[in-house]
Amino acid sequence: MPLVVNLRHLEAHNVVLAGELPLQELDFDSPDEMVRPVDTLAYHLEVQKIEEGLLVQGRLSLPLECKCVRCLRAFRRQLTLPHWTRHLPLQGEESIPISNDCVDLTPSVREDILLEFPQHPLCEPECGGLPGSIAGKAKNTNNTGQFAPGSPAWNELDKLKF
Repeated sequence: MPLVVNLRHLEAHNVVLAGELPLQELDFDSPDEMVRPVDTLAYHLEVQKIEEGLLVQGRLSLPLECKCVRCLRAFRRQLTLPHWTRHLPLQGEESIPISNDCVDLTPSVREDILLEFPQHPLCEPECGGLPGSIAGKAKNTNNTGQFAPGSPAWNELDKLKF
């Protein structure tokens, strides 16, 4: 069941929504093969009506299975939005759809969770990458960033006629 709030209930008092939402309801198309949700979304939200909109505040938590972009090791990470807040207008161009006096909060939750997915997940900050690889490690050189005479780059540049 999606996260739905009835506007008539908000006329009398704020509404608290708490529980878990299956991944099927969130309709994730994981944009990244390195990050994917693995379990239900846990939520605890308070919804209140403010003038011509809704103010939604609360906590969202979703377990993720990630692959480290350096060493390709699989690991789990908990994506948590402890102070999630969203204002949803009920009128105007950016208003949310209302169906039978109910508003579905699921698309807003989905959007903000996707924005919080890690872009380059690392199993640990000091991850050195695949064993035996030197990718991402700087070579210790006394070079000042200039090419040595006789290097292939200089040879090609010397061929240019101005």
